[in-house]
Amino acid sequence: MQGRLALLLGGAVVAGAAAYRALTRRGPAPAVPEPHVEALKARLAESRSVVDEREEFEAAETPVDEAHAPEDPETRRRAVHETGREAAERMRDRG
Repeated sequence: MQGRLALLLGGAVVAGAAAYRALTRRGPAPAVPEPHVEALKARLAESRSVVDEREEFEAAETPVDEAHAPEDPETRRRAVHETGREAAERMRDRG
């Protein structure tokens, strides 16, 4: 008998909670215009024009995969090392 009473009481509590939630549920909030919306739209339009200008600018450049290296890497490496050695010698001479 107590099991049935507990089940009935539990069902009544769940039904009451569902009814309370259904009755107190609010509708969607009214649409209030944000003060910064127009400023953000203007910035977005400006950024789109900047993207178009960038694409136009980059179209005039030579892509990296089409560019030709002025010299082979080994010659460039030797020149860099030689420049470094000369700089190190100048620093040693000062000290």
